[in-house]
Amino acid sequence: MDTQRSNRITEKTGNRDLLETGIQYLKGVGPKRAELLGKELNIYTFRDLLYFFPYKYIDRSKFHTVKEIDTNLAYIQLKGRITGFRTEGSKYKQRLIARFTDDTGTMELVWFQGIHWVTRNIEAGKDYIIFGRPAIYNNRISIAHPEIDPVEKTDLVFSGKLQPQYSSTEKLKNSFITSKTIQKLVAGLFQHIGKMDETLPQHLIHRLHFPDINEALYSLHFPAGHPQLKKATYRLKFEELFYIQLNILRQKNRNQQTIKGHVFASVGNYVNDFYHKKLTFELTEAQKRVIREIRKDLGSGKQMNRLLQGDVGSGKTLVAVMAILIALDNGYQACLMAPTEILANQHFATISHFLEGLSVNVKLLTGSTRKAERNTLFAELAAGDLQVLIGTHALLEDPVQFNNLGLVVIDEQQRFGVAQRARLRQKNTDPPHVLVMTATPIPRTLAMTLYGDLDVSEIDEMPPGRKPIMTIHYSDSKRLVMFGFLREQIKQGRQVYMVYPLISESEKLDYKALDDGYEAMVRAFPPPRYLVVCAHGRLKTEEKDLAMQLFQTGKAHIMVATTVIEVGVDIPNATVMVIESAERFGLSQLHQLRGRVGRGADQSYCILMTSHKQTAEARKRIETMINTTDGFVIAEADLKLRGPGDIEGTQQSGIPFDLKIASLSEDGLILQFARDTAQELLSHDPDLSAPENGMLVKQLKRLSRSQVDWSSIS
Repeated sequence: MDTQRSNRITEKTGNRDLLETGIQYLKGVGPKRAELLGKELNIYTFRDLLYFFPYKYIDRSKFHTVKEIDTNLAYIQLKGRITGFRTEGSKYKQRLIARFTDDTGTMELVWFQGIHWVTRNIEAGKDYIIFGRPAIYNNRISIAHPEIDPVEKTDLVFSGKLQPQYSSTEKLKNSFITSKTIQKLVAGLFQHIGKMDETLPQHLIHRLHFPDINEALYSLHFPAGHPQLKKATYRLKFEELFYIQLNILRQKNRNQQTIKGHVFASVGNYVNDFYHKKLTFELTEAQKRVIREIRKDLGSGKQMNRLLQGDVGSGKTLVAVMAILIALDNGYQACLMAPTEILANQHFATISHFLEGLSVNVKLLTGSTRKAERNTLFAELAAGDLQVLIGTHALLEDPVQFNNLGLVVIDEQQRFGVAQRARLRQKNTDPPHVLVMTATPIPRTLAMTLYGDLDVSEIDEMPPGRKPIMTIHYSDSKRLVMFGFLREQIKQGRQVYMVYPLISESEKLDYKALDDGYEAMVRAFPPPRYLVVCAHGRLKTEEKDLAMQLFQTGKAHIMVATTVIEVGVDIPNATVMVIESAERFGLSQLHQLRGRVGRGADQSYCILMTSHKQTAEARKRIETMINTTDGFVIAEADLKLRGPGDIEGTQQSGIPFDLKIASLSEDGLILQFARDTAQELLSHDPDLSAPENGMLVKQLKRLSRSQVDWSSIS
């Protein structure tokens, strides 16, 4: 874009619209570089570049002398003169060496690439500022490919105290778009766009003592020092998280005002008979607390949207049963949706057992349900005779029509997309209450952002009598030791899970493949003394069901499986979980798999088998698993290791925001403050109709164009 055209746009639309200009129109970019910046860094507009922040800063305040150089220093900066050049090596492996000197000594600068550029642009006999990492080469101190600027042309923007470092890629570097190139483009952008419109109301800026947006953004890219950088970083992190929370809370408030919930006013015979006559054990205090929270929601006249978190085995299903019975006591139907047939069948068996003798009509609907059964089920459901329906995605089908649906329970909710949850919610004229459950605890900061419009309940204690699962790490060299341990457990009447990450051998990955593993286990545990069964996604349903049945009845000693048994298999006699190639699994999945054992009163074990070679991240995952069985601790560790987009479940659902500067793993306190600030603001101005808050509405509209609308999450 030429300057005149740019000025015309600025006069016509204001600075904010100028930020939507394509990046190709910035001086120094052009169409080819713009295409690369878009593909490699998602930089398409002026705004994208402005909010492409440095990932770290290097202190350029200190100048070293040649005499002071220590190769232990990460980076050094020197001021001196290049006195001459020479080339070494063959024609095809040539290197250029410059002699650099100051008052204290002489060293070398070395280039292996870009030699023609250096010889054209760097002159002998001139003074330069050099910046780079020192090393020893041929017993001489040198710096390879240093940053180099003529002393007389050095702009303070580029050699100030803290020099920003921007992420780049090999493709960009091959096209000479380095961190320094991006730095120069950002500097040019600031000159081009001038003063920017504020993005927060003045009353917030004054109250929170924030720098204005121009100062904050400039200080992020070109900080004068650490204090300025700290203030700017805090403001921009707060702003990013504040708008996310403001959007979530504003929509939550609207829903509460406009969507009325069924009033479950009474607790009747179903609840009382179940609690006093059927329950043979005492509820944990955590279960009692959560039931009270749910009971309060159901009687409030507002639609319940509650997320129930709790580790595997903490008693979430029992809480769901109590909520279902409250719905039945008030004349409403209820349904429970699970992500797999295995889990749906497990819930049907468990809940049918719980409700036995209470005259409750409970049925199961999955993809395997026969047509004749379906037709009967649909008729009973529409007439209101079928009170509780448990199933899979089949519950979303059009023929599934409720008479008076009052409560929807969704288990392992992170495995369902927003559209699926919304469709189930629309199965009734008036929206039912919604209880979503997960045995994969979600970190507090992620829950506040991804599920911020839901109220959150946590079952944070296990039923009494459960022994903590012992987690052991063995490398492949200890396989015979592991086999000996399994034989001892089987001798004591226990059963074993053995989980593999793949079904067939992969050419690219050296995982232990399930088919090879199954054959190896049969050789190590031969029939007829032992029975080893196999379960994975490629088996026919009847084959998989037979394997499950043999294992559930105790006839099979070992089940070799993929993560098909991650959820839905509840066998108290299975006390050992062996996870092959454990380094290939995420923390959340490892924790889920471990939760398949420890269901009874006997001591249970989780054995993590790995290769000798592991990445640093894999070692941290294994260490975390050994050190704790607390799902919430594991979830926080998983967030720190992988980030929100990779946490199990969040990728399937879609992270609704792209954080440019804030971190959900590190900025929990800022997030909480941002949420509290948003809540306080909405308590005084729920519709953001006050003149001083007009900017907030404009910002939310702009942000909503680039973010998924999560107002209908529940």
